[in-house]
Amino acid sequence: MLCLHDSICHDAPSLQRLLRAVEDAPSLTAVILAAWQVARALTVHLVEAVLAERACHPLAWPRCPQCGVVLRSKGFATRQVLSLFGPIRWRRRVGRCPHGCAIPQVAPLDETLGVQPQQRTSGELQQLGCALAVFVPFATAARLLSWYSGRPISPQAVWGWVQAAGHRAMVTLQEHVQALGHGALPAPEALAADRAAAPLVLGADGVMVPFRPTGGQPTGKIRWHEIKVGVLARLGQHRTRSGKVVTRLHPRRLVAVLGDVEALKPLLWLEAVRQGIHQVPQVVWRSDGARGLWRLYEERLAAYAMGILDFYHAVQSLWKGAAAWLDGRTTQARRWFGWARHRLRHGQPDGVMADLVEALEVEGLPDSARDTLTALYAYLERHREHIDSAAYKALGLPIGSGMVESTCKWRIQQRFTGVGMRWSEDGFTHLLHLRLAWVNGRFEALFALALSPNT
Repeated sequence: MLCLHDSICHDAPSLQRLLRAVEDAPSLTAVILAAWQVARALTVHLVEAVLAERACHPLAWPRCPQCGVVLRSKGFATRQVLSLFGPIRWRRRVGRCPHGCAIPQVAPLDETLGVQPQQRTSGELQQLGCALAVFVPFATAARLLSWYSGRPISPQAVWGWVQAAGHRAMVTLQEHVQALGHGALPAPEALAADRAAAPLVLGADGVMVPFRPTGGQPTGKIRWHEIKVGVLARLGQHRTRSGKVVTRLHPRRLVAVLGDVEALKPLLWLEAVRQGIHQVPQVVWRSDGARGLWRLYEERLAAYAMGILDFYHAVQSLWKGAAAWLDGRTTQARRWFGWARHRLRHGQPDGVMADLVEALEVEGLPDSARDTLTALYAYLERHREHIDSAAYKALGLPIGSGMVESTCKWRIQQRFTGVGMRWSEDGFTHLLHLRLAWVNGRFEALFALALSPNT
């Protein structure tokens, strides 16, 4: 402590007090927290010293955008930005047009540092705030940031950062979609050789999220909107501690949109191209019986992927048919259901469909039962080529929709359907794109771009 104590400038008595607080701390936790205060103060001191040195370097002043004359220095002006370690203050030269043109003052050092004219918080603070907001409510994120920075931060500020970063993510995504539409393929995601050769599994589903009835106003009855979600993952094998080999999906990539299947289609295709759908030896589409999702498969993925109907969704449809035809309380209904389930499980839907044809020819069949059986027959015929669960399982392919359903619950519902939550469309969409960027490993790239002013 003596060496560090003596190395600190005598013109910073506050640092001396913080060091004494570390020496006097009674417990390990108190020592660490007191040392954190020292680290914050030293970081601010070091950054301000570096900025003060850079401010003394000679500058090449730009020309006035209106009259073309080289701008002239008007002296030094103070600038302050709140950072993760507290307020950072520095003085730097500012310049104006010598002819008095109506232009804002120019600070070349700020431009070099990547600081916007009206920016009040530093980039790493905004990035951490957005990262926290991906997982917890804005008020909680603001409270955590206040602990770290030592200064109060409002939930509204975190909300503003999320809107700005989410907008950048949306613009970037739209640019990539448009570029792909014009034939410019995105760069494939880098994967290890063994993972790149693993089967690519795709699936999609929908999840409901609560929205405010009148945009930004929190009053009124909740309106529920469906979020379409697409999941892409490589199919790998994992050996448990007991020696059992189980199937694992990794890495998972996610696309989602507040809209219908048509809005999801270009996003899913973009991510499929990124994941190497043109090069992967085996591609699998796994979905329930929703017609819109299978229409997406036929239009975009059928040329590359094998279609697999969710076995458990098909079983639910079978039971509805058995209950409508034979009354679900009877032994005969349960026996037929078990037999039909076994047939579907082993890729033999023809026998089940033949039974349904015979049932539809029975006189006196109630109209409601006839409608249910007709729908079941059409469902099985439509997916005849997608039902061979035994063969799929032998290949190590999933026969259920757990991949998509668990993703909807964890990636979407966990953050957006908490108690009392109701979203505006803009607020939801911007945060959704940040959450997708985090899940897909592209979060940091958003903050390599210019930060939002007025924050």
